[in-house]
Order: sequence, then C-alpha cells, then structure tokens
Amino acid sequence: MPNEVPAANFSPDLADHPRLGKALNLVHDKLPSLFAGGNGFNVNDPQTSLPDPHFPVNSAPVSGLGVSPSGLSGSNALNLGGFQAEDNNFFKPTLSSAQPASASPASGGISPSAVNQRNAVDLSNPQTSFHDPHVGVPTASTAGFGQVPQSVAGSGISPSVLPGQSNAFGDDLSRILSEIPVFRNETQVPLNAGSAGSQYYFLSGAGFGSHDPYAASRGFDSQTGSKALPLVKDAAGNVFDVERVKRDFPVFRETVNGHPLVWLDNAATTQKPKQVIDRIVYFYEHENSNIHRAAHELAARATDAYEGAREKSRAFLNARSVNEIIFVRGATEAINLVAKTWGAQNLNAGDEIIVSNLEHHANIVPWQQLAAKKGLKLRVIPVDDDGQILLSEYAKLLNPRTKLVSFTQVSNALGTVTPAKQIVEMAHAAGARVLVDGAQSVSHMRSDVQALNCDWFVFSGHKVFGPTGIGVLYGKEDLLNTTDPWQGGGNMIKDVTFEYTQFHNAPNRFEAGTGNIADAVGLGAAIDYVNKIGIDVIHDYEHHLLVYATGLLKDIPGLRLIGTAQNKASVMSFVFDKYQTEEVGAELNKVGIAVRSGHHCAQPILRRFGVETTVRPSLAFYNTCADVDLLVDTLYRLRSAKK
Repeated sequence: MPNEVPAANFSPDLADHPRLGKALNLVHDKLPSLFAGGNGFNVNDPQTSLPDPHFPVNSAPVSGLGVSPSGLSGSNALNLGGFQAEDNNFFKPTLSSAQPASASPASGGISPSAVNQRNAVDLSNPQTSFHDPHVGVPTASTAGFGQVPQSVAGSGISPSVLPGQSNAFGDDLSRILSEIPVFRNETQVPLNAGSAGSQYYFLSGAGFGSHDPYAASRGFDSQTGSKALPLVKDAAGNVFDVERVKRDFPVFRETVNGHPLVWLDNAATTQKPKQVIDRIVYFYEHENSNIHRAAHELAARATDAYEGAREKSRAFLNARSVNEIIFVRGATEAINLVAKTWGAQNLNAGDEIIVSNLEHHANIVPWQQLAAKKGLKLRVIPVDDDGQILLSEYAKLLNPRTKLVSFTQVSNALGTVTPAKQIVEMAHAAGARVLVDGAQSVSHMRSDVQALNCDWFVFSGHKVFGPTGIGVLYGKEDLLNTTDPWQGGGNMIKDVTFEYTQFHNAPNRFEAGTGNIADAVGLGAAIDYVNKIGIDVIHDYEHHLLVYATGLLKDIPGLRLIGTAQNKASVMSFVFDKYQTEEVGAELNKVGIAVRSGHHCAQPILRRFGVETTVRPSLAFYNTCADVDLLVDTLYRLRSAKK
C-alpha cells in the first residue's frame, strides 16, 4: 500500500507483503504516462519579491537548473512510501511474483492479510492493533524538546508550602521550580536525519558545492554575500531543500488573482502533500470497507490500514500502547470527550479547573459548560506583556481543590510555546490531572507524551498536513479504561442485553459506530511524510524562517506585533495602524497571500493585549523567504498608501 514500505528497507524479500506486488505493478504500468506530465518547477522564475536591505544575502546564482528534472514527474506520480517515480531502480521485476493473501475461512474472524503477515488480529475481539514490520516510524524522542520555560527567579514563591498544601507538596513544588532554567537567546536543537526515504528532500553535503537550495526563494547582496537564512542540515550534513518539498503539494500550482498561491494560514489548517491525497484515493479504490467485524478481504485491508494508522499515531506521540490512541474528529472533539466523560464522572461542586489565558475557545467553552452544570470554578493563568505564561502566578492558583489543568502547548493566536513539562509537573504535585492541547505544536516540534507525563494530549490531523475531520486523543491507558464511554453503539461493546451492556476497554470503548476510516489512514500517511523529512529538521528550518520574518515585520512603520515571547512557533500576529485587519487580509489576497484575519477563536488572549482581532500570518516548512518577502513588500506598499 502507498507509504507502507520505507525506501531504505526495500528489497525483493518484501515481495511477501500482501498487496505490495499488486500496487507496485499497477504503478509501474502507469509510469510512462506519469513521466509525460511535464509540470516541472522552474527555479529560475521563483516568484520572489523584494530584496531586503536589512538582510543582505548571497548572490550566487543557481546556475543551469532551469526546470528540475525530478519536477517532471514529482507533481503527478503516485508515491509509495517515499519512493520517487523517477527512481527506476525501485521497480524490481521480482516483485511480480508476489502472491496475494489467501482467504481465511468464512466467519473465521481473522484478517486474511494479517494471517499472511503472521501477525493476525482476532476480529471477534479487536482490543488492539498489531506490529506491522513494514511500517517503520521512528520513536526516538528528545525529552522536553522545544519547551524552554520561563525563569521564576525572584518570583516570590514560597520554597516551602503554598496555602492549603502539605509539606510534601511544597517540597515537590520547590524542587520543580528550582529546576526551571532561564530563557536563552538561542535554543540548541538536535537534528535527526529523518526516516528512510528522506534523502530526496536533502542535498548531499559532499555534492552541495555552490548550490544554495534557498537561492530561488530570496534576494541577494552581491557585495556582502551574507545569507538571510542559515542552511538547515540533517545529522549527516545534508541540506534541507524546501523547493523539493513544495513540489509535493499540488495546491501550490494554484493561482489567486493571477498570482501564485502563498499559503500563510497554516495555524488554521495546513496543506496536504500528494502522498496523503494518493493514500486516501487508494483506500477508496482498493480497501473501502467497514473494519474489524467481517472476514472478507476488503475488511481485512481496511482494518490493517486503520490499525496501522493507530500505530503510527502512537509512535508519533511516543505513547506506550496503541490502546492509548483514540481517533476523534479533531482536538475540539477530543477536549469535549474528556470534559463530558472523565470530567462529568469525577468533578464535583467546589472543584477547580485551571486553564491559561492563551487558550483557544475549544479549551475554554467545554470547561465553562461543565463548571456551570456542576458548580465548578474556572481559574486562569495570566501571561506577561510578551504573551508568556507567568509560572509564579500559576503556582499561586494551585490548591487542594485543583482537579484539572488544561492548557495549550503552543498558542494559536500568539505562537507562544508554553513551558509544558513544568506546568504538568506542578499540576501533578498538587494532585491534579493534566490535559495538553497539542493542536498547534505537533507540526512544529517533537511530541513525547511520556516525557511530558500528561494524562491526555490532543491534536487535529489537518494541522499536521493530514485530512480534516480526523484527530487523536491520547490518554493514559488505565485512566481511559476507568472512564465511562461518551457514546453508545456498535464496536464499543463486548456484550449487550436489554438489562446490561459490557463495554470494551480503550480504544474501542470511545469509538462507537463507523469512524472516519479513510481519513485516519490519511493521517497515518501524513505522519509518514513528516517522519520522512524529520520533525527536528522541520523545527529548525521554521525557527530560522520565523526569525527572518519577525525581523522584517517589526521594522514596518505602524505595525504592532501581538505576542513577542522569546520561545515561539510559526505565528506572527499583528495589527496595522490605519487599517482594519480584514482590510489587510483582503489586500494580501489580491497578490495571492492567504492569511487569517479575525479573533482566531481566542478572544480572551487578544483582549489581554487590547485588541479584538489581528492579522495572523503563520508558517510551515514549505514556506520560503520569498513568501515572507512578498508579505513584507505588500505591507510596505499599504503603509505608503496610508501614511
């Protein structure tokens, strides 16, 4: 199946993987027409904007490139597991001998393809998934990655006991606070090399020479030769090539008002690579079926694909078990699920819930509703004038009545990266449970739920280059299994009589009815894609691009950045003197730039800064300096029109 077999692991020995031979032969038959697509990306006409005098850069041209040869096939070739269509060595003639999976006996309850892989799932009792040796997802984690907390030195926090707390709590809190380092100007980011097959997105260090992969996306200064954006490399010294990445996204062949699309609305939703689109199409063409309960071949294929996506999600978050991964519609549904199950079951009048001032409405409204229904109190962690969590004030909010802390890892309105690990530790020291909203963090930094030790973690697939309408709720397994189900119906029960129903354990316990099977599979493909490049490489590239963009925006007369935390990701909210935010959004749209203008479903934090709406450009790893230049150039033009 598409994206199941990493390139580095390819060998004729994989011919026994069910359906692989069929898929490869199908693609091989179509290759001549795919190569004839003729839609290469012309790096000599990259739609760049102004050269910026504040950031003089190298003027060395990219000689002789013209249209990328790989671009001839890259935009419309079916990609299997990171293999590029131009790699003719990928298609081995021995694969044609692959035998199809044998059918299982009727009503046997075992997936036919799973039997062939020697890792059968008992479909009559589908408690969990299986390990698919053909699906390799890196699980190496970087503890606390991307979480550089504020200093609380001199905060006045008592080193002993907070009001109403035991000495043990005071000692734990004092230890936690004493371990919090001070912000540094630069965070050292360890890079990994991405997973197998990622080499396509990197230029070999040995053969790099004078080829600057960012040259097509920025201006030059021929006198200084300095670079505006440092070259981002993987652990092997290979240079990340943003132009190759961008060719994977069909939407970037679109034009808006006669201009190439520049997508700077990534905090709202990310665009989808061809590999994800192809994987969903493949599901509907070859695997479409309900899952778990039938013994026929298509049910087996759909079950394999769906549970394979669960395993990819588990590894992506570094959860202990696939039983801790529940598929939902998105982060909003995941938070509501926790509020209406665990919250309704465990919280009582007088109990307190803590959220931060940075929260999206989806992490405020469900708790407000629960508080109104059960007589709870909602308390809010304040932020400073840069939009950073005030840990000293958070510590004062914790008390014996605190039962839940629910907060975002990255603010969708400001881009602030919160000191998540410290917030979790302080909550646990007070005896509270913790939910982390990772909707804005998963596409920018490594997510490790074991390192965070949070009780729940939520994210949406469409924020991480996957489909809409699918997301993940992670929860600690013992916690999930003692929580009442949210919805009743099929797939979540062990046995039903008219007097009594016995429920499955997680994850089935919370997946009643027919779920969004195809888009869960698409989410798995998106995770494969991110892993192929490497989340640490993505983080490093985006960090440099954010610094570049912020440096330009802050110098524009009349532009006020909203949210200036030292540790940020992606987002650059601003207001512009003499312009309504919707005016700015409309003007940017005229030149093909898509940004969000509005309150971003985060009205409390915007009002903290005295505004109702902002313009919010937000970045992803397919954005370039040229995108930023065009944004800045257009804003300078608007400034000139209303001095």
